[in-house]
Amino acid sequence: MIDITSGRSNRNSDEDEIDINLKAPVRLCELFAPLLMKQKEAAIVNVSSGLGFCPIAVMPVYCATKAAMHSFTVSLRHQLRKTSVKVFEIIPPMVDTDLDKGGRDEREQEERGIPPSEVAVATMKGLAKDEYEIAVGEAEGLKKGALSNPEQLFQQMNQ
Repeated sequence: MIDITSGRSNRNSDEDEIDINLKAPVRLCELFAPLLMKQKEAAIVNVSSGLGFCPIAVMPVYCATKAAMHSFTVSLRHQLRKTSVKVFEIIPPMVDTDLDKGGRDEREQEERGIPPSEVAVATMKGLAKDEYEIAVGEAEGLKKGALSNPEQLFQQMNQ
């Protein structure tokens, strides 16, 4: 995590986050899109985050990768609009998984997020309805707030 004010950065961790959250999905889309376009029906499902719409200052790299993932997905959807490939974006809020358990414990963060099952149910419902941007729970509010009053939302999120 980059902490500009202290001059501390965990460069390897930041690079891993960029590789996992952005580079890998982009490369996978590059590899699979030509194959998917040959199918009668196909879909790409990318995962961004509510924090891609309104960042938390203590997690700048994570938020930046998720904002980039959103932008990439919108562009990819446009590029593939005349093909058989649908491009979906899942926009979850914080989800209670073991992925960041150590980090949450270290930050003494009490909020753990919504259950993964809630994201799965919302995702399946959205996919069935061809909702290309499936914002789940609090992420819907972040998405809307970022469009209507981004500065106010940012200030609220980063108090």
